[in-house]
Amino acid sequence: QVQLVESGGGLVQAGGSLRLSCAASGRTFSSSNMGWFRQAPGAEREFVAAISGCGGNKYYADSVKGRFTISRDNAKNTLYLQMNSLKPEDTAVYNCNAVQPRASSWYPTNGYWGQGTQVTVSS
Repeated sequence: QVQLVESGGGLVQAGGSLRLSCAASGRTFSSSNMGWFRQAPGAEREFVAAISGCGGNKYYADSVKGRFTISRDNAKNTLYLQMNSLKPEDTAVYNCNAVQPRASSWYPTNGYWGQGTQVTVSS
């Protein structure tokens, strides 16, 4: 069974930075596209960023492009999200998952989600 463990969230002032980590189980991590999603209270889960299996291609939602950077370390089965210039609108619970492209966006390939990590940005 797949296990996903997110960490690195916290409270930060607007303009600050955080680095999120996602530890994933499974032997197929290196061949899987991976992505980050976030969900604020009362809102639907939204796509944030994705990265190809080897890390050669990266994709970002318009709302975070230029501020966030997705990366991965396949030797450690770990996905990262460097978040800079944080805004209050970035406040949400962040989750990671394997993803696949569809209709110009990215969607999770399975229903297994970790508990996520809370990011709170104060103004």
